[in-house]
Amino acid sequence: MKTILLALFLLIQPMATSIYDFKINSLEGELIDFSQYKGKTLLIVNVASKCGYTPQYADLEKLHEQFGNKVTVLGFPANNFGSQEPGSNSEIASFCQKNYGVKFQMFEKISVKGADQHPLYKWLKEKTGSEPGWNFSKYLVKPDGTVKFYASGVNPLDKQIIDEIN
Repeated sequence: MKTILLALFLLIQPMATSIYDFKINSLEGELIDFSQYKGKTLLIVNVASKCGYTPQYADLEKLHEQFGNKVTVLGFPANNFGSQEPGSNSEIASFCQKNYGVKFQMFEKISVKGADQHPLYKWLKEKTGSEPGWNFSKYLVKPDGTVKFYASGVNPLDKQIIDEIN
């Protein structure tokens, strides 16, 4: 049923030509219009609670706190890799707050690859030629529309990401 609803949604949603065309629900169910991010650098990350890379939540939060005036961190829980994000949206929100004090914007759980890949991740793949190979893959979207992909093993505070933000 979920796959059928997603297919219908994709048929009626216009094709995004820009990152700012997307509207996606937050973990709390609030519709977030990406047009509010115009002119900002975005770091989009597919996250999971039960992954070896899960401690990157702490560094994503540090990035958000230290560079929030230069980059907006957006987290997208996904259960695509090893079933490492089995929780509901409310369970994910609780986990992130309790364990990492996450204050950056988190979104509802989506699929980041496969037949039910969310349109945002299809757009990111089209722009970079890369899609997540595991949890905590990152896309840095610059205000000029350029997009760079970073694999899971690249820490959010890595020099190459910080240099791109600055």
